[in-house]
Amino acid sequence: MKVAAIQMVSGTDLARNLVDARALLEQAAAQGAELAVLPEYFCLLGERDTDKLAIQESMGQGPIQAMLATAARQLGLWVVGGTLPLQVPKGVPGDVPGDVPGVEGQRVFNSCLVFSPTGQCVARYDKMHLFRFDNGTERYDESRVLQAGHAPACFDLPARSGYTWRVALSVCYDLRFPELYRAYARDGADLLLVPSAFTHTTGQAHWELLLRARAVENLCFVAAPAQGGQHENGRRTWGHSLIVDPWGKVLAQQANGPGLVLVELDVLQVVQRRQQLPALMHRVIGVT
Repeated sequence: MKVAAIQMVSGTDLARNLVDARALLEQAAAQGAELAVLPEYFCLLGERDTDKLAIQESMGQGPIQAMLATAARQLGLWVVGGTLPLQVPKGVPGDVPGDVPGVEGQRVFNSCLVFSPTGQCVARYDKMHLFRFDNGTERYDESRVLQAGHAPACFDLPARSGYTWRVALSVCYDLRFPELYRAYARDGADLLLVPSAFTHTTGQAHWELLLRARAVENLCFVAAPAQGGQHENGRRTWGHSLIVDPWGKVLAQQANGPGLVLVELDVLQVVQRRQQLPALMHRVIGVT
C-alpha cells in the first residue's frame, strides 16, 4: 500500500490552510497513494492557543470535516485529518460548567478523523496525552485549551492488494508514551500513524529517535506527518515528516516546508520481522 505523510506549514487563516491541504491531498492521489495523512493542526496554527476555540466543530458538521470528506470521496483516497478541534459535549469529565464558545477556559478535543474513499468518517481518536513544556524560554500547556481523550482507536483499511491493514491512531506527544503503541501492537496493528506538530527544540532532540523506537519495539511501520517550518504566529516546528519500517529504517523523509513523503509499504515486512524476532510473544505476563 502506498502511503503519503503530508507535511505542512499551517498559518492563521483557516480557509487558506484548507486549500493548501486539499492541494497536497490531490498530489498524493495523483502519485498513487491509497492513504494520505495530514499533520496535527493542519487546519490552523493560530496567534493564540485559544484561536482553535473559534473554529471548533461538532462531530459530523463543519467546513473542516466537509473538506476532508469531499477530498476522500472525490479523490478515491483514505484521508486522515491529522487533528481538528471538536466540541466537548456538556457533562464530559473535565468540561467546565457555564463556559460559552470562544472564551478562555473552554476546551475542545484535539481530534484525528479518518475518512474512507466513500467520504464516510470511519474512525475518531481524541489526543490522550496533552503536551506541556517549559525550558524558561518556550512555554506550552495544551491543557489550558484542550480536553484529553480517553480511548485508543484503530481502523481497518482494505488495500487494493487485497490485504486489510490494521492502522492505529495517535497524535504528537502520545509518542512519548510507549504503552499506547504496545497496546496497538497487541491489537494487531501493522501501521502506526503519528500526525504531529513537534516544536523545533523537542523535535531536534527526540523526534526521529522516538519514532524509530516505536517502530522497533512493536515491529510495525510508522508514518509521521508533521508541521515543518516557520509559522505566521512565530512558532517554529521541527518538520522531518518520515516513514519508518518495522526494523527501524527511515524509508523517506522531508526536512522542512510543505510536501509529501510517499512510500509503498509491504505488509510482508511486518510478518517476516515478527517471525524472525518474536519479541511481542516474549512479553513477561504481569510486567507493565
